[in-house]
Amino acid sequence: MKQFSMVVASATLAISACSSGSTAATETKPASLTLVAYDSFNVKPEAFDAFTTATGIAVKVVTAGDAGAMLTKAALTAGNPEGDVMWGVDNTLLARALQAKVFSQYTSAQLPTLNASAVDFAPKHEVTPVDEGDVCINFDKAWFATNKLDPPSTLADLTKPAYKDLLVVENPATSSTGLAFLLATIARSGENGWQQYWKDLRTNGVKVVDSWDQAYSEAFSGSAGKGPRPLVVSYGSSPPAEVIFAEPRPDTAPTGVMASSCFHQVEFAGVLRGTKHPAAAGQLIDYLVSKGFQETLPLTLFVYPSRVDAALPREFIDYTVRPTDSLTVTPAEIESKSKAWISTWTDIVVR
Repeated sequence: MKQFSMVVASATLAISACSSGSTAATETKPASLTLVAYDSFNVKPEAFDAFTTATGIAVKVVTAGDAGAMLTKAALTAGNPEGDVMWGVDNTLLARALQAKVFSQYTSAQLPTLNASAVDFAPKHEVTPVDEGDVCINFDKAWFATNKLDPPSTLADLTKPAYKDLLVVENPATSSTGLAFLLATIARSGENGWQQYWKDLRTNGVKVVDSWDQAYSEAFSGSAGKGPRPLVVSYGSSPPAEVIFAEPRPDTAPTGVMASSCFHQVEFAGVLRGTKHPAAAGQLIDYLVSKGFQETLPLTLFVYPSRVDAALPREFIDYTVRPTDSLTVTPAEIESKSKAWISTWTDIVVR
């Protein structure tokens, strides 16, 4: 209960400080708002109780597939949205969302408390950064120990015969996690080298699935699903989840992270263009970046808060990998080239 008391305090401050203007003065307060999110958004309903207490507005969460699929649906309904706020478009998908005019501009009063480099991704404030982390190769420590094989340490290692049929990845056309990994390989191999790299991965038996849930929960041997593959594209913050949810709780994380494979990812929330409740939706954005709510994110979504003064739990300090030199591709390149990159990737790997 202490955690949610903190949420109440910070949420009340955030909501009272939100930019209201004339819209807020004339808008009828809704009974509820709909927050659209990706399937793995497992924040508990009671996390929004403080918002409801402060505003009188309930929050309903509707999931809409992986982030890529969620954005595709939102683009098709832009201007006539199925919700009021969307959580989970990241920097790999942001340009597509802005081109489709999915979001309305909203300048949160909480922006000065957020990571400035994340805020800079959307200088017109169509979206607000809510969390960040790194997409990385994860490996099952026990599988590699049992099979007397060292885990791969570089992306190049994944094409070697020793790692044949061991890796599962997400499709970049349907998954933001998969797109982030594709971008990592482009950053590492270069504009003229990544195509051959993926040809080599395909020859080496890479398995492609549509979403992170399928890859991690079903195909990966290091998760509760105990799938057949000991290498998966996941996150640098995935290992603490395997510690927290294990029974009995282990002293060390059973999964590891290949730090050289990591691609930095920032996720955003935004007011959906066409919502009938833009002012209330803005209040919800402020709540999502309030200190109390942000401090719930590491142990619910296993991501880092965007808010710079949010405290981290001990598990995130002890078990996560947070590279200081993650692979990156500029937003301008993602905007201009990602469609062609995904098409070429599909020709190489899927067709």
